[in-house]
Amino acid sequence: MSVTPLLSIRPSEISKHQFSRRSLLPNSQLFLWQIETGVVRTLTWLEDGSPVPLGMWGPGDVVGKIMSNCDPYQIECLTKVEAIPLPTETWYNARDVLLDHLQQAEDFMLIRGYRKVDAMLFHLLAWLAKKFGSQVKNGQLIDLGLTHQDIAEILGTTRVTITRALNNFEQKGIINRLSVHRIVLHNVEFLDYQI
Repeated sequence: MSVTPLLSIRPSEISKHQFSRRSLLPNSQLFLWQIETGVVRTLTWLEDGSPVPLGMWGPGDVVGKIMSNCDPYQIECLTKVEAIPLPTETWYNARDVLLDHLQQAEDFMLIRGYRKVDAMLFHLLAWLAKKFGSQVKNGQLIDLGLTHQDIAEILGTTRVTITRALNNFEQKGIINRLSVHRIVLHNVEFLDYQI
């Protein structure tokens, strides 16, 4: 992904911060976070405590409370993360960041628009492979450590339903599940594939 710099200051003037898996990036109205390495998810909650994932972001992406009307708003590290704070007084090109956020919101709406959980899951895996995957012998490795609960929250379903669907995908040869919640999505042409 090619990202237009958001800052008008030199990279040498910026300090990187490191965060461990499942830790939270601090929220502030004074700065955004630019992800240098790793993957984060943004989320909020409904009144009943149900989590609502808002997006997943990786290297080059910019996230922060200031870009959302959701309250509460949280930025959770799905992997180890290095990020740099982008102070508001140094921004000069936020248009590309806003477009990235709008496009990802559309992607998530399309994925959630499928009626069947199997179809939603398949398209989510294809999206994750495209955005975060790395090419391996049999397809794309999705190495985010997403739990079945994480995936269920993204798709608005239950962990049990996701486990059942992943088992089904593995039996059909669509995926291989590896240790530590890693998935290989086989080179399947999903437009021709009937879920």
